[in-house]
Amino acid sequence: MSSKPGFFESLIDYELNNQQRILTATVEHIYISLIALVITLVLFIPLGIYLTRKEKLAPYVMLVANIFQTIPALALLGFLIFIFGIGNDNAITTLVLYAMLPVLQNTYTGIKNVDPSTVSAAKGMGMTNMQILMKVELPLALPVIISGVRVATVWIIGTATLAASIGGGGLGRLIFSGLSMIRDDIIFAGAFPATILALLADLGFKRFEKFMEPTERAARMARKMGKAH
Repeated sequence: MSSKPGFFESLIDYELNNQQRILTATVEHIYISLIALVITLVLFIPLGIYLTRKEKLAPYVMLVANIFQTIPALALLGFLIFIFGIGNDNAITTLVLYAMLPVLQNTYTGIKNVDPSTVSAAKGMGMTNMQILMKVELPLALPVIISGVRVATVWIIGTATLAASIGGGGLGRLIFSGLSMIRDDIIFAGAFPATILALLADLGFKRFEKFMEPTERAARMARKMGKAH
């Protein structure tokens, strides 16, 4: 009488027999997430900087970002089918809209929280507005901005699993396949790599955030000067 294989036996057997499928899904997931993250940074870091110069607009733009954040991801994917159809374009647009808030908000907050006396001192030295932004405000605000990027990245990687619900690629295909077949091993084969990707991204950005803190940069500079002497 043969016994039904356990979860781990089924999981190992599935992964050994479907290595290429899992690898392809993981690469697709990274691709979708990376494209969405790059678009988010290109669009919303400059917008966050612009809002620090046009403060009257800031509450309205933040309200729009908050509204997108409250819409369930599956509903947003469904709404966008009428514009982008099914597939990765829809998924990437949804991810960008979801990731907008932390990047936009942290960019705005980071720059606005720069000590005004520091900005005044830079103006007194004859710096232009662009020089102040590039050499004073952004370097000081960078840890806060990176923190927003870290949150956005984790959200993107996690939410990207829903891309499969509208014909997109990624690890969500394995998860939805496992759900339709009522197979825990297949669900885990898709969910585990997505979780690892999110954790690695979070850890990487957290370390980069600490690396870019003004105190850490000052300490590194002091050590370099000490070695030089």
